[in-house]
This record gives sequence, C-alpha cells and structure tokens, in this order.
Amino acid sequence: MSLSWDPSKNHSDRERWICIYPLYLNSKKTRGEGRKLPKDKCVENPTHQEIRDVLLSAGLKVGVENKLHPRERSKELLYRGRIRVQLKNDDGTPVNPDFPSRDSVLLHVGTLIPKLKTRQSKQSSGEQSSQQASASKKGKGKGRR
Repeated sequence: MSLSWDPSKNHSDRERWICIYPLYLNSKKTRGEGRKLPKDKCVENPTHQEIRDVLLSAGLKVGVENKLHPRERSKELLYRGRIRVQLKNDDGTPVNPDFPSRDSVLLHVGTLIPKLKTRQSKQSSGEQSSQQASASKKGKGKGRR
C-alpha cells in the first residue's frame, strides 16, 4: 500500500477537509493536552456550535461530526464535536484567500468566538448574578423568631 497522493480524491471530498476539535482552541488545556494555539489566542471551553457559526459566517464550507478528540478526557457533550472545513478547491487553490492554512482558520476562530452574542450575554449575565447575590446577602442578619 502506498501513501502517495490519490488523484481520485479531490479537495472537495469531505475526507480531505481539515479537522478542528474544540480542544484545539481551549485555553484551559495545555499544548500537551492538544491545544494548538497560544493561550492568549484561545477561549475558555469553546463548543463545536460556536466554531461552526464563526466558520459559516466567514463563508467556508463546514461539516460537523459527532466525534471526540482522543486526548479529551471528559466524555461530556460540551467537549464533543469535530468540525471539518474545506480549505482548498479541487485545483489546489484556497477556497478563501484569507484562510490559506489550518493555522489561519484557527486564529480567526479564536479571535471571533469571544465576540459572539452568546459569549457576550454569558459574561454580562454572570456579572449581574454576582451583583444580585451580594445585594441579596445584605439585610439578612436576623432570622425568623
């Protein structure tokens, strides 16, 4: 069996698309655990839906598969999902000149996930709930008698 390039497989075949796991962009993981980017370019616990949304908005062809990265210890649904992305046309040219490589796609996703509306609302609601919790603790000095 030869490992050479198979001309019958085109870049438009889904098996030839690059794979992105949420683990690659998780700031809570180390490089040894599978993170691919520097921590400052990553986000905390990204989901495959967030990655898919960012890539679709960039105009890339995307497919989602129910797979788990081999180094991922947690079997939770939050960490599941593999995203496949078509980087090249059948003639070998990039589908989108802004994304010639896997790293360029990962950097794009890492910078845009924090700007998603779902991330924005989580941060603001988290701050509000902590303020409400501290406010509700005031005035509860005396119990019922």
